[in-house]
Parts: sequence; structure tokens; C-alpha cells
Amino acid sequence: MRFPETFPMPSLVEKISEEWACSDRWKGIKRAYTAADVVRLSGSLSIEYTLARHGATLLWELLHDKEPVIALGAVTGMQAVQMVKAGLKAIYCSGWQIAADANLAQETYPDFSLYPSNSMPLLVKRINASLRRADAIDFAENKKDINYFVPIVVDGEAGFGGALNAFELTKWLIEAGVAAVHFEDQLPSAKKCGHMRSKVLVPTREALQKLIAARLASDILGVSTIIIARTDADGASFLSSDVDERDREFIKRRTEEGFFEIQGGLDLAIARALVFAPYVDILWFESSKPDLLSAQRFAEAIHRTFPGKLLAYNCSPSFYWKEYMKEEQIASFHNRLASWGYKLQVISLAGFHSLSYGMFTMAKEIKEKGLVAYSLFQEKEKEAQQEGYTALSHQHEVGASYFELIYNTIVDKI
Repeated sequence: MRFPETFPMPSLVEKISEEWACSDRWKGIKRAYTAADVVRLSGSLSIEYTLARHGATLLWELLHDKEPVIALGAVTGMQAVQMVKAGLKAIYCSGWQIAADANLAQETYPDFSLYPSNSMPLLVKRINASLRRADAIDFAENKKDINYFVPIVVDGEAGFGGALNAFELTKWLIEAGVAAVHFEDQLPSAKKCGHMRSKVLVPTREALQKLIAARLASDILGVSTIIIARTDADGASFLSSDVDERDREFIKRRTEEGFFEIQGGLDLAIARALVFAPYVDILWFESSKPDLLSAQRFAEAIHRTFPGKLLAYNCSPSFYWKEYMKEEQIASFHNRLASWGYKLQVISLAGFHSLSYGMFTMAKEIKEKGLVAYSLFQEKEKEAQQEGYTALSHQHEVGASYFELIYNTIVDKI
């Protein structure tokens, strides 16, 4: 189907331009392209992305509430369901966890971007399928107290290539139903976990191009996806190129491999974040350790130029928290970060660690105590039912009763 020659293309351009100029959602957001560019690249048939649109709108509202948005990394659909039933308002999908145990290569990888780039979109689809099933079960039984369609925030890694790779990945993620995506400024071919040494950054300009590509993809698909710029400069050691003059003051020397050794750290992170800020909704400060002073200095530097800019922080399992601070400091960590504008806070590898430790503990106890250990585990599940846990009834949890309703609806009509 093609639009007739009389299709009011100019009016659509004007509508989009007006929304960008007047909507509070786009206040302070800069685009490197025009509404006419978006319309020209959008195709003739408008496709709806309901889950992504709903999630992005809801997350934007949550980010402007008083409380910070806390999201745990989910590695399975059922984990995501349990997170929602426990009361969390958002879900995080970590690239580290995809690499470790949820990628389409069916391999176990470190966080080096070695897995197929469509692994994350397919995990998001799997998570949304589980959330939709949980919603359908409750709705059929007239239970409507839980909103399962919480926002999903995902790790876009370093984009798996250049700007076009970031553009396509963002499209796939929106189609899968994400609310927000973050891209980091590392070199994709040398990408490492944010808490590892010898990270290689791309030039500021290249990182910015990927962020612009992500925004363009969301505009073309007509979804107000929340775009997050993550900088790994705090723990970086090298730069892939000196092409961007904004990076040159941090360069120390050229290496034999052709990279540029740099002075990574907070100052470089701030410098890069200030460049990214006009083009994104949130700035993610990837810290090499849980350092409140650095987090505060980063926030203050950003807010001097961009007052009120939303920030994100990874409360990472890579930190052994009690090594860095006392329990009372840990208890207040979320709120102190939030007071400086870090309204999105993730515990990125929560899914991996809960699955690993939970299964290890159960296996060890059953090895030592036999079936008694499992019966004690069931008692803990039973006690948790008072707080909203429902997976003890595992057949019901996955929809057996729901599909019986479907079957009876069919056969009763004959």
C-alpha cells in the first residue's frame, strides 16, 4: 500500500516539529536531523509498538517521581515475573548476563560483545511473553491488582559496530518492547565489562553518532524511547583514535598497537557526558567502584550546565559492598544517589547471582540432607505466599488453568 500523491506529508512534518518544540517530554533534547528526515524514512504504513510505547511513557513518569527507579537484571522471563510480583516497577536486562547465559550462540561468554547482536531483543521478547502470560492468567481470574507491563531497560552494549548497527539494534529492541536502551562509549571490537581494566574508548564523536542513531530509530518507529548515554571513561585506559579534538587533552601517548593511552577517570567521564547530554534523556556514570564522592562530583558538574538532567548508576554486583562502606551507608546509598539526580539505579547482575547462589545452596543442602532439605525449601515458599509469592503452585504459575479456560471455551461451543 502506498499513500496517494495527495497525502499531507507537510502536515505530518509540522505535527512532529510542533511536538518536539512544545512537548515537555522533549524539553532540552537536541536532534541532529529534522522532522522531514524522520517522515521520509518512516515508510508508508504506521506500525504500532504498544509495549514499547507504554513502557517508555510509564518509565518517564516514574523517573519524575520522588523515589528512584530500582531495577534488577533479569535473565529469564519467570525471573521478571517474580520481580514484578515482589513490587519492583522496572526490569533491567544486562548484556553481561546475556553473554554469560542467555545468548543465541548457546555459549558461555565474558562481557566482551562476543554473542549475536539479536540475543538481547529475543530475551526481551521472552520476558514480555512471560509478563503477558502472567497478566492474562490474573485477568481471566479477575485479579487486577498487579501491573505486569512494567518498563524494561536494556543494555545496548557498544552497539555491536557503528552508527548503523546501533540504529538497527534500537529498532529490534523497540519491536521487542523495550522502554529504554543505553549505549556505552567503548570500542565494540575491544568491549569489556565496565569494571574490567584496559577498556578502549571510541572517539567522542563516534559515541555521539550511535546515540543520535538510537534516537532516530525511535523517532522513525514513533516511540518516545528513553535513550541513555553511558560513559565508561572512569576506568578506561585507551582511545581508538585521536580524530576528535575534544579527546586530545586526555591523550598521553600512542601505543604500539595503534591505540592512544589516555588519562581516564572522572574528568574524562564528565567531559564526554557534557557532550552527550543534549542528545539523550539520561546520563549513566559507570563507576569503577561505589564512590559517593565521585558520583556527587559527576552530578554537580553535569547539573551546572544541564540543571535537572536525569542520571543513572549501576549498583553493581562487581563491588563487594561491605569492603567499601558500612551497613548504614549501604542502606542510604539509593536515596543519596537519588538526591543528586540518579533516578535510575540498577543492580545489573542480580539475576545471574540469585540463580547461581540459589541453586548452589539448594543442591548442597539436598546432597547433605536429602528430601528433607527440599521440603524445608517448600516451607519457605509457602511462607512467602503471604507476601505475594505464587510460584509454589507451579502449574498455575505457567498458565495451566488459563489454557483449560481456553479449551473449555472452545469445546463448550460445540
